[in-house]
Amino acid sequence: MKREIKTTNDGSKTLFINDLNENYHSHHGALQEAEHVFIKNGLNLVNDYEINILELGFGTGLNVLVTINEYLKTDKNHIINYFTLEKYPINESEIEDLAYFEHFDNPEFKEIYQKIHQAEWGKSVEIINGFNLKKIQCDFFDLKDIELPKINLVYFDCFGARVQPDLWEKPLFELVSDKMSVNGLLTTYSSKGSVRRILQELNFKVEKKQGPPGKREMINAVKL
Repeated sequence: MKREIKTTNDGSKTLFINDLNENYHSHHGALQEAEHVFIKNGLNLVNDYEINILELGFGTGLNVLVTINEYLKTDKNHIINYFTLEKYPINESEIEDLAYFEHFDNPEFKEIYQKIHQAEWGKSVEIINGFNLKKIQCDFFDLKDIELPKINLVYFDCFGARVQPDLWEKPLFELVSDKMSVNGLLTTYSSKGSVRRILQELNFKVEKKQGPPGKREMINAVKL
């Protein structure tokens, strides 16, 4: 599918898929959305020593980068193992044009950004000390066959239900739930009533949270 680079309202870029009329991130601000949904309402709410993150899906790699940025702000007395699924990886030209490292003050972020995207698919790579990344190229429904440690944080960042409704139905959420630990947190930009009901059926405690810029609400769900 043909993709083009677009600049969002906070100055960070995103990819736009013409055939689907769909952005990879919010046009209100790609970086703001990632930090609000997956850091403020995700990573910052998990206090485990070893944090196993599952992301659906890797996309532009922005969520990995903001997670590393937040990790570097801490005393780094914990470990993050980050597992991310992606069926259609972006290409080198797109990676170069997105240039997310330009939005961070840390001079090492260009190298970190490159290391994220150059990491070999299917292998665990230490991006920085204490932060391990494993990119897995697969369909999200292949999750059932992927061996993972118990996941205590899920970044559910699939394309919207308008273009991929099957990713927001019970079968995929069941697969994700099976990989999670008790008290594990799932965070997503979605606030769909059907998603809340599915998660409640799967024994999650669901909470509506204030959404990122341009969106009124989002969902946090804790596995009981």
